[in-house]
Amino acid sequence: MSTPLSNAQKRYLRGLAHDIKPIILVGAKGPSEALLAELDSALERHELLKVKYAAGDRETRDSWMEQTVTASKAELVGRIGNILILFRRSKDKPLIILPKA
Repeated sequence: MSTPLSNAQKRYLRGLAHDIKPIILVGAKGPSEALLAELDSALERHELLKVKYAAGDRETRDSWMEQTVTASKAELVGRIGNILILFRRSKDKPLIILPKA
């Protein structure tokens, strides 16, 4: 994993993420292996994306969010209610140029 993002970089990424819609939707059964595989390829393609959760209670949702961040090896950029904003630099074709830390 690369160096952690600075607060300025996270702020910049949150600004970029403002207008994007959630690409990954986690249903009532939580993050499955197939969903995590799809998340991995989506992060490789887009680098920055939103994940939306449909969990009923807060504890379950928080647990799923933690599990998703860990499994994806992505950086948590922000969280708004039941939506996570994740960033992971593409190995093949980096798209987003981050401001200096």
